[in-house]
Amino acid sequence: MEASMGNMSELESGMIAIIQIFHKYSGHKCNLKKAELKELINNEMNHFIMKIQEKETLDELFADLDQNGDLEIDFKEFITLIAMVTSACHELHPKAT
Repeated sequence: MEASMGNMSELESGMIAIIQIFHKYSGHKCNLKKAELKELINNEMNHFIMKIQEKETLDELFADLDQNGDLEIDFKEFITLIAMVTSACHELHPKAT
């Protein structure tokens, strides 16, 4: 895939960026702990999601995302967050460029 990265579409590049950001915070172990999720959101999504200050807010979000109850957020669970935030942004800015 490396050889063809220069030919990727904007969408494909965005998908690769999502994967890379996830691994940046998960340390390539493919799971985010609560503190790592908070750091990712506060550092990478602060224009779309208010910074998480309250422990209760983080606990609620984490519980909603952790579908299998293993106290970690795997990539599929993380993608749920990305989809929800992207959908909300689309509803607010349907013609955003």
